[in-house]
Amino acid sequence: MAKNSIPTRFGAILSRGQVVGGVALIVLLGAIALDTTAVRIGSDEDIREQAFDPDIFGQEQFPRIREFVAERAPEAADLAQALADDRSAAIEAYGTMAGVFPVMAVRFIGVVGEGRSGIFNVDVDGLSGVTIRVQTGPAINGTELRDVVGDIEFGAFTNQIEYQDAGSGINRAMASDVLDGLEREALSGTTISVTGAFTLINPANWLVTPVALEVQQ
Repeated sequence: MAKNSIPTRFGAILSRGQVVGGVALIVLLGAIALDTTAVRIGSDEDIREQAFDPDIFGQEQFPRIREFVAERAPEAADLAQALADDRSAAIEAYGTMAGVFPVMAVRFIGVVGEGRSGIFNVDVDGLSGVTIRVQTGPAINGTELRDVVGDIEFGAFTNQIEYQDAGSGINRAMASDVLDGLEREALSGTTISVTGAFTLINPANWLVTPVALEVQQ
């Protein structure tokens, strides 16, 4: 009887060990579950967790930015007069505050003058006291296109670098869509039609980033 009782006691001890181990496993799995957040594919959380691609972002955002600017842009002479008459009202009607300075929408037709590094002066009829320049690339600088719509905000991005990259991605998407194939060397002396945006830092000097540019002759 004593010999037969040894396996029985061992089996009881083993069973208790298994139970304890099972309980510990359940507790561990519960802790993992509490510390885990389910992320739905396509949700904002899912998008943030994926690696940010500024070029994909730019391609997605540029069409609506172009539409926004085109719908809001006044003629350059009208904008200059509106700013002179009532700056605050003009900014509210045609601009978007982006930090200290507003970003303004504008459209114009003019004759292209001298250019340097892809930036050309444009002589616009009926506009006095204001110099207009337009960026034609290949490098497009600034964050006007990112900021003009007013809803692409820093808080939606991981850090400042990603936020800056978003602006660069939009600029590249614009350049690919609007400026690809533009003959910059032959641009001086031609008449162009431009719709775009600029940061109103110097009211007498507008550097416009286009969302649409057409060479008329």
